[in-house]
Amino acid sequence: MTQHPEHAPHFIGNDLALDFINSAFGMGDDSRDCLDDDAGALAWLKAAGLLAPDFDAPVAGLATLAQSLRTAAERLIDLNKPREPTDFAVVNRILETGRAVRTLAQGEGNNVVLLERRRDDSAASLLEPVATALVQLLAQGNLAQVRQCEAHDCTLRFLDVTKSGRRRWCSMAVCGNRMKVAAFRARKEAR
Repeated sequence: MTQHPEHAPHFIGNDLALDFINSAFGMGDDSRDCLDDDAGALAWLKAAGLLAPDFDAPVAGLATLAQSLRTAAERLIDLNKPREPTDFAVVNRILETGRAVRTLAQGEGNNVVLLERRRDDSAASLLEPVATALVQLLAQGNLAQVRQCEAHDCTLRFLDVTKSGRRRWCSMAVCGNRMKVAAFRARKEAR
């Protein structure tokens, strides 16, 4: 099934945790939630490259846990709102129960390698990489670089990694161009 580009997940956040938060986007009748059911959440994880395209095991409760994680992530990255203990609890539960299994193995020649694999196919194990990305975003102190698109009808967030630190739009090709055209028209009408 091919999704319409306006309904496809957005991966413009420069960070997995922000892309996960952006899995709900749009306003009013144009709003879309990529995590609205287990199949949608599974499709998002595949689109993010966290699961193989042929992964098709049913994962009960994936959407519910994913939505809880997204809500917690939204509140945890918002510097203007108090953080709730329940937000930390959701993230910590996923980190603990979904923790990857790490094993030591013989590599090529005399090399020893550390192998990491998903613990199981539970919802927490599938979402653990997202929770880990959120922890890294929070712990590395990059929250001052998290921005929300300045387009009046856009809800997407991104990590501003530009040298100047002045990125304004989720995507110059979409919102940036649209807002610049609107500003040009407004100036033209004002004359």
